[in-house]
Amino acid sequence: MTATDPSLTALADGWCALSLLHGRIESHLERALQRHGLSPREYSLLDVLSRQHDGPGGHLQMKQVAEAVVLSQSATTRLVTRLEDRGLLSRYLCPTDRRGIYTDVSGSGLALLTEARPTHEAALREALDDASRDPRLEPLVRVVESARTAAA
Repeated sequence: MTATDPSLTALADGWCALSLLHGRIESHLERALQRHGLSPREYSLLDVLSRQHDGPGGHLQMKQVAEAVVLSQSATTRLVTRLEDRGLLSRYLCPTDRRGIYTDVSGSGLALLTEARPTHEAALREALDDASRDPRLEPLVRVVESARTAAA
């Protein structure tokens, strides 16, 4: 295989398109969520935590949080600390394993998430609509939308 192999070029082009779509969506969400004082990562973390149920094992350990928001454990810890300092979430020791730390969204965090959710949804829809007009991104938008439809 050479650097000009068509299969490698297509793979690189696909990766570039995916990266471009992600960047456009992320910057669109960043601007929209600013009015709520949230970054897309902060919103994502609150959203993930809000979907957990009460009771034993119903909250996420820090490692699970890191996987859910696609950050390193150290970056996740910094993010959780920022949101904890703002009173939007809390951490507590796992009752059955003192080494484990759980994270849970607070009432204030839920209220902010509820307020920000329509903004997030509208910004995401607008970003996908804009991206669908770009021939390089339109097939990826269709994939995102079909995944959303399949999950519903």
